[in-house]
Amino acid sequence: MVEIREPGPHDAAALGRVHVAAWQTAYEGIFPDDRLAAMSVEERRQRWARVLEQAPRPGLTRLVATLDDTGPAVGFVIAGPDRDGGTLGEVHALNVDPDVWGRGVGRALLRAATDHLLGEGYEEAVLWVATGNVRARRFYERAGWRDDQVEREEEVLGITAHERRYRRQLRVDVDR
Repeated sequence: MVEIREPGPHDAAALGRVHVAAWQTAYEGIFPDDRLAAMSVEERRQRWARVLEQAPRPGLTRLVATLDDTGPAVGFVIAGPDRDGGTLGEVHALNVDPDVWGRGVGRALLRAATDHLLGEGYEEAVLWVATGNVRARRFYERAGWRDDQVEREEEVLGITAHERRYRRQLRVDVDR
């Protein structure tokens, strides 16, 4: 059973491992192999340790998923105001350990992020996904997100990544 909770400093090591494993698997063939291979679990652990020492910015949430309430984090999501300063919510990041792909972890994290954004008063949200990440794009489309044909280039791992924006209405009219 997937459990969702807020992370603590003790999650830094697991989050570093998840972050690297998810990127090395999801972006294989999209980002250069040498850049992916150079990713360091220790460096990511240190980054997560610094992040988790501080409270999130207002409106932002960081959540982790575990497969039971005592197990290590196997995924994370970050959501809050959109980075472009508009009126939309945004799912900033969602990563899941490839060893548990297909077990509902991503769906649970995305649902928790959507619930957070709704609680913050957002009616619509966006997220960005690497154009070549077909698996992620299908995942988001199955969850009701739609490619709105907006593209951007973002600096990732020292390279230029091509991304597409996905958008979703968060409020559902139950009378329809």
